[in-house]
Amino acid sequence: MRGLWKTKTLQLLIAATCLIPSCFGQSFTAGEAKIHLGTSNETGICRKPMPDNGAKAALRLVCLRDDSVGRNLVVQKAIIIGFVGGFVRSDDTRHPEVEFAAHLREIYPSVVHTEVFANHDGTRALHRVLALLSEDGTAVPASRGTQRATIIIYGHSWGASQAVTLARDLGRMGIPVSLTIQVDSVHKPGHEDAVIPPNVHSAVNFYQTKGLIHGRSRIRAADPERTNIVGNFRMSYQDRHINCDNYPWIARRLNRPHHEIENDPRVWEQIAAMIESELVQRIPALEASSNSLVVKQDQP
Repeated sequence: MRGLWKTKTLQLLIAATCLIPSCFGQSFTAGEAKIHLGTSNETGICRKPMPDNGAKAALRLVCLRDDSVGRNLVVQKAIIIGFVGGFVRSDDTRHPEVEFAAHLREIYPSVVHTEVFANHDGTRALHRVLALLSEDGTAVPASRGTQRATIIIYGHSWGASQAVTLARDLGRMGIPVSLTIQVDSVHKPGHEDAVIPPNVHSAVNFYQTKGLIHGRSRIRAADPERTNIVGNFRMSYQDRHINCDNYPWIARRLNRPHHEIENDPRVWEQIAAMIESELVQRIPALEASSNSLVVKQDQP
């Protein structure tokens, strides 16, 4: 029994190291995040001549969607903020959170501001949102009654936890958030990712239960009358292969399910559908999918 306990302890310690840069093969960066405004000339991942693996494979169903909606219809002005997990750099194109943002900038030019931050850059992300909401470019937002931009926040792992924290910070200032999206949300010390604050209109949670690191299985609304929990969707990979070549071998070996959900094309296609629903306001969330999800939704 002592030997088994030592083995389990060692596995947990190794898994924990997958949250440090060496496991991801990436380095920490505290560089200033760049503003990215959508332009019709920007080339997203769907048009890039690159191998169909990693982030490209993760977004393959997104690339099959009809993106003429964003180009041909009037959409809501929006601010979309993404957070990467672990110690991933905010500009690391090996991760679908980053390439998905570039795709959104391409299909929703001009009216949608999309930007990705490292999950430890929550304060910088908050200041950026406030600056974008302000009328004069400073970090003083317009009043809640005059706010015209739809705010959407998404993230994976620690990034999902940070997404809820950003929404809560905005709520303290009376600023509404249209949608939060959590992908295998991992609790960060000092954060609360299970309870969605009342300034959020809708929230969705994708999670999986396997591996040494796995996401929160249930989120709930602090005020159910003000926040709609779209669902807690459990993803399974026992009979499905997901390309995770964007991670080192040791990460794929020790914690593969946590990376599989990040690279799952079904998850990103559904995220794209929900964002389209929020911006265009013409289709119910989760009904725009061209490919049905094979998931189990937990009941509240």
